[in-house]
Amino acid sequence: MKRIAGIIFSLLIVFGSTNLFAENHEISSPDGRILLKVNIGNAVSFLVIFDGTEIIHPSEIAMTIENGEILGKNTKVRKAFKKVINDTIIPAVREKRAEIIDHCNEMKLDFKGNYSLVFRVYNDGVAYRWMTSFKNEITIKDELVSFNLSENDSVYFPEEKSFLTHSERLYPFLAVKNITKDQMSCVPALVCREDGIRIAITESDLLDYPGMYLTGTTNQESVFKGKFPPFPLEEKQTNDRTMVVEKSAGFIAKTQGTRAFPWRVMMITDNDAALVESDLVYRLASPNRIIDFFWIQPGKVAWDWFNALNITGVDFNSGLNTATYKYYIDFASKYKIPYIILDEGWSATDDLLAVNPDIDLPELMKYAEKKDVGIILWVVWLSLDRQLEPALEQFQKWGAKGIKVDFMQRDDQKMVNYYEKIASEAAKHRLLVDFHGSYKPTGFGRTYPNVLTREGVHGLENNKWAKTVTPEHNVTLPFTRMLAGPMDYTPGAMINATQKQFNPVWDKPMSQGTRCHQLAMYVVYESPLQMLADNPSNYYKETEAMEFLQEVPTTWDETKVLAAKVADYIIVARKNGGKWYIGGMTDWTARDVEIDLSFLEAGNHRIRIIKDGVNADKNAVDFKMEKRMVSSSDKLKISMAPGGGWVAIIE
Repeated sequence: MKRIAGIIFSLLIVFGSTNLFAENHEISSPDGRILLKVNIGNAVSFLVIFDGTEIIHPSEIAMTIENGEILGKNTKVRKAFKKVINDTIIPAVREKRAEIIDHCNEMKLDFKGNYSLVFRVYNDGVAYRWMTSFKNEITIKDELVSFNLSENDSVYFPEEKSFLTHSERLYPFLAVKNITKDQMSCVPALVCREDGIRIAITESDLLDYPGMYLTGTTNQESVFKGKFPPFPLEEKQTNDRTMVVEKSAGFIAKTQGTRAFPWRVMMITDNDAALVESDLVYRLASPNRIIDFFWIQPGKVAWDWFNALNITGVDFNSGLNTATYKYYIDFASKYKIPYIILDEGWSATDDLLAVNPDIDLPELMKYAEKKDVGIILWVVWLSLDRQLEPALEQFQKWGAKGIKVDFMQRDDQKMVNYYEKIASEAAKHRLLVDFHGSYKPTGFGRTYPNVLTREGVHGLENNKWAKTVTPEHNVTLPFTRMLAGPMDYTPGAMINATQKQFNPVWDKPMSQGTRCHQLAMYVVYESPLQMLADNPSNYYKETEAMEFLQEVPTTWDETKVLAAKVADYIIVARKNGGKWYIGGMTDWTARDVEIDLSFLEAGNHRIRIIKDGVNADKNAVDFKMEKRMVSSSDKLKISMAPGGGWVAIIE
């Protein structure tokens, strides 16, 4: 007996209590394909198994509070609860669909010390969050987030240089094990395994807390760790729109002691099409906080900044003046476009009540109202913050329908709280919001549906000064940035160029890829407030394109991805009312893709097609229109030129 006792004592020393007395909890997805295992001992870790393959290896998680307590260290589970969630979410503003099925299995672990972990396992991914139940305010020094991946995994890694960022990144494809602790990316980041399984890492329900970034580690480890901007103590204004953090605290957040923290999200699938169909981030977000939301009207918006107000065929000098904006209003009215934007220059950037003397804003508002067009006003976030109540009151008195808030460039806790303040205050004045110079969405449109869209994307405007917005980049976005939520890419260029012909031109910009590549963005890219970025003078000349752009909606009843391969091509079908809209995009490789129309109802349907012309590889504006009848038993061959696209309306 003494010898046995000695062996047990030795084992305790060698292995520690985690190995001998660890608790194990597990929960699976409703369809059984995803299994989550949680280990509780000296530390808390989780792993994820997909179809029998361990795709996320034991990954430690914890949260450190300023008093030195580490949630998740040397702890015990007091109670474990499991339940099935099977609800239907009716979004105030539709994005992918009119009804969202929220079906998952949930496990809540209550620990000694008044805190909990909640895990949810869906058919399309896994998420977890911390919850605390402390009486007083708490300070979060740091949160340990880790994703222990496999040796040969690769990732689309939107690398950042600092926490001062617009999050307008490209997506280099890197080996995870080669990413160092000095490299950092925003999220979503898409992990691609050799076996075809995809893991998109992001977050949801980001409120009163800093945003999450990812860093690599050292020694060729395939591990990502979360990194969070610290709380700003001292800030310095460097120009009319930028506030730089000069001194940071030794913590990331001060917050309520009783609360739920943001979800850490892993979207998981072995099907690229299913990845784009997922609305997991939206499902995990907090419910709608705007009781009266029926005034919120999504739609398209004519935008002035990309095309530099460079209109033609008029008898007045174009520019920042009343006559030019009446021209934009007339254009919007003719094509039943609900909104126009007055971007930078309508007011002083540092005083939102100092209107440009060349613009008669009250007259413009009256003119727009007569034409059934709403006006959205661009503002610098700093000026809006300083003049918030008087500015919003004046905007509402003028009759403005929304604000485009720009240049925040941060997502520390203080700035994240700014977003919520603006969303809430704007709603009181019945104003829509479009955030530019912003971080990625985190389901915020569910919580504040007046926030219709946001930037945080390397979009069309970059064609004015760079060659980075390639068709390959464009077909990478649906599998990366767009997984987080709506993106204000600002599509619609009518001057289109092949790879050889493209050049950046500031005041008469063009796009890379074909005309149909641009048109397809209105189906493929999600944004309930969707821009028409080009010059109305150009749109007037392109009547066939405008027939499509006038008709295509910005919100959807159903979404089906018919064919997709990350960074290569995508074909999406979306339904609104009694019509289906199909959009296809490819990279610089010409493609023939066959799609199945079995999603259509029985019977014959009329299809109107706009497709790349036979010479689109030489002249990117070349397209051809076609009409025919189709049925649900048909298969349709889609041909796309290099950098090409394809659109159709079925009714």
